[in-house]
Amino acid sequence: MLDIRDTVDVCVVGAGHAGCEAALACARLGLKTVVFTVSVDSIALMPCNPNIGGSSKGHLVRELDALGGEMGKNIDKTFIQSKMLNVSKGPAVHSLRAQADKQAYTRQMRFVLENQENLTIKQAEVCKILSEKDPETGKQKVSGVQLFNGGIYQCKAVVLCTGTYLNARCLCGESIDYTGPNGLKSATHLTDSLVELGIEMQRFKTGTPARMDKRSLDLSKMEEQFGDERVVPFSFSTNPEDVQIDQVSCYLTYTNEKTHEIIRDNLDRSPIYAGIIEGTGPRYCPSIEDKVVKFADKERHQVFIEPEGLYTNEMYVGGMSSSLPEDVQLAMYRTVPGMEHCQIVRHAYAIEYDCIKPNQLHPSLGFKNVIGLYSGGQFNGSSGYEEAASQGLVAGINAARFVQGKEPMIIDRSEGYIGVLIDDLVTKENLEPYRMMTSRSEYRLLLRQDNADLRLRKKGYEVGLITKEQYEYVLQKEKLIEQEVERLHATTIGANKTIQAFLENNNSSSLKTATSLAELMCRPELNYRLLADIDPDRPLLSDDVIEQVEINVKYEGYIKRQAKQVETFKKIENKKIPAEINYDDVNSLRLEARQKLKQYKPISVGQASRISGVSPADISMLLIYLETYDYKGNHHE
Repeated sequence: MLDIRDTVDVCVVGAGHAGCEAALACARLGLKTVVFTVSVDSIALMPCNPNIGGSSKGHLVRELDALGGEMGKNIDKTFIQSKMLNVSKGPAVHSLRAQADKQAYTRQMRFVLENQENLTIKQAEVCKILSEKDPETGKQKVSGVQLFNGGIYQCKAVVLCTGTYLNARCLCGESIDYTGPNGLKSATHLTDSLVELGIEMQRFKTGTPARMDKRSLDLSKMEEQFGDERVVPFSFSTNPEDVQIDQVSCYLTYTNEKTHEIIRDNLDRSPIYAGIIEGTGPRYCPSIEDKVVKFADKERHQVFIEPEGLYTNEMYVGGMSSSLPEDVQLAMYRTVPGMEHCQIVRHAYAIEYDCIKPNQLHPSLGFKNVIGLYSGGQFNGSSGYEEAASQGLVAGINAARFVQGKEPMIIDRSEGYIGVLIDDLVTKENLEPYRMMTSRSEYRLLLRQDNADLRLRKKGYEVGLITKEQYEYVLQKEKLIEQEVERLHATTIGANKTIQAFLENNNSSSLKTATSLAELMCRPELNYRLLADIDPDRPLLSDDVIEQVEINVKYEGYIKRQAKQVETFKKIENKKIPAEINYDDVNSLRLEARQKLKQYKPISVGQASRISGVSPADISMLLIYLETYDYKGNHHE
């Protein structure tokens, strides 16, 4: 008979970016939590790119921080270069990206976990989810986990954050190695248990490029890439002065026709094109083989050479992930300017792994058919550290709230990129690893990275991960922004000589009649700081308040228009669909729509409207039906 080792509130399986956030959230909300990992040394491992953030991903990290997550704080302590991307474009697409010292990032996150009250780290492989039949619903309900060594942990909720470890195998040319990323042990026993619970699995693939010895590269042949002069921190809790450090450089070079020729000549040795790889790869992070085949007209592709840390010579070759044999890799890399004599420290490889079809999840990231089971990260069919961490936080919060008997925390599409990410995963057919992009958000002007605290701090406070002081700071910030915007609209400037001289000096057209400071600020060549010369009564405000004031004034018309769109969205998003609804009773629903609604079990009309195969006409029929539904299971004509 198996020995009961321990009883906890929540078990988190996996300690990658999703698992760390899930475990910390549960522990910080007062629940006794244990996080399992196949290797304690792999906590918050960065097996691929050495950076956090980037286009749209930076939004996720700032939202995560606003809710009380750890990733933003951790990268602020361990970055070696930082850059705000897309600054030549509008604020909706500005996004922060920081190069990490990989070892420091992992070490710092491990330190946080090891010193978190209520949290225990356990190096062990979970091989089975234990469950029992719930007498009320007839569904399976989580009761614990079983370890490969026979130990059992009883618990009330489980969060699965297995990353790319489930039945993982790494491929490099003709060689196949049954390991997880970076040669770590794969998890080979849990999938069967999940299938027994009725969970539908699928197989995805991702890949990583080679790492080079810096001493073998000629960086002088590449374009040096510098960080920002003034660094903006990821975390709203970080003192901006603490992140003004000496930064290291990255480098840009390019592939060429010789590179592409070598790749084309060896495609038959690529597992992707030889039919060895079973899983579907990420569309928006393709291997160099895919780029050469699918974009045959392109003469070159960008290659970013990025340091992996301050105390290593390893350099990451961004943009050239591959599963070609190592001899082909070396030949193709050596055609790239500055890499003619490169030496590979770690070769590139593709990795296949088991994950779920995420339409089996509620927006809370809890499973529909297993009570108390939650999941986050690449296990849910997404890609990227930031997508994983965001899901891990939401899954952890909702697992904790389930144990506490509280309603789940749901972020909808109008509230954050995290809401868009999760909604896309649970309502759409994702046939490849999902990657967050700004274009996926229909309300991106409202969901900027700069206002994530204003949007989501309240939710973090209500959940219990944000302190009263942090929330009160945001309330005060909101008040200051509102007051200053009102003052700018109310302050009139006359067309006198002083004003005309100021406008002329700033290459702005002269005034014919009096106008407000707000109207002047809307001119593209003027901004809040420049107007200080003609605005002696302005209050002393912090940089973050000034940023919001300027955006709110300059984009006021667009912001109001999008806010109206959100109001319309909220109406159907707030129209809930009762769990016990029988779609066979909804007249005039098309067969495909009926099948999809039964499969996805949407919780709102809004969510139903985004399911592939459900048309606007189907939604109209559903709305008519719901108008006569009394939520006791009765439908009245």
